[in-house]
Amino acid sequence: MDEKTLKTMVDAAAIKRARIVAQGADFHVEIDAPGRSFTIETAKGGLRTWRSIDATAKWLRSIGIAQSQLDVSRWHPGQRALPLTGTP
Repeated sequence: MDEKTLKTMVDAAAIKRARIVAQGADFHVEIDAPGRSFTIETAKGGLRTWRSIDATAKWLRSIGIAQSQLDVSRWHPGQRALPLTGTP
């Protein structure tokens, strides 16, 4: 789901829960709405990620979500990102 659609859902009070989820050294957002769950995506359809809990929380607050859960079970703060192109 993109940011514009999420803002519309926040305005309509259609969000049940927001979670900041750590994956490696990055964070992404998962949203629970009635009948479904989804992640926040970039304009190109990829998973939108942040490099810090602080930046992720500020973004959630900027779109009107003041409460969220934090899942750091898969957080590895020192982990470096893997190259996606197959070259080191």
